[in-house]
Amino acid sequence: MSDITSTNRKKLVIPGLGGIYSSLHEFAETLLRFIAGAALVTHGYGKILDPFGASGMVEGLGFYPGSFWSPLLSVTEFFGGILLAIGLLTRPAAFATLIVLLVTVWFHWSVQGQGYPGAEKSILWSAIMLFFVIRGANSQSVDAKIGKQF
Repeated sequence: MSDITSTNRKKLVIPGLGGIYSSLHEFAETLLRFIAGAALVTHGYGKILDPFGASGMVEGLGFYPGSFWSPLLSVTEFFGGILLAIGLLTRPAAFATLIVLLVTVWFHWSVQGQGYPGAEKSILWSAIMLFFVIRGANSQSVDAKIGKQF
């Protein structure tokens, strides 16, 4: 993302804030990526300790065999979260997680019949992952340090 130009600063209600926005946008994006990744690691931690523990749940959603999908879910949440937090293979990690989250949107909205209220968190998480699928990592990432992005 580029800094706020003088033309764009003139469009701000308080133009003096343009410098603050410019100086903090990279930090804010990094913070969002790190917090999202850390939250995924926390959420996936229990699953990675028992990678087959969600077999019944994923089969209940129609994903057979559960012995394949449950460990995949565990790895996606736990290791995908680590990769996202540090900004390594950011786009593939975010994409894999996005797929998992879109399934949870469908599950809560349709299968459970909860509609938007039940799917709201998953929708928000999906939007965050979509942002990183499209954007990738920024200069404060392992991807940037090694000079390669997916």
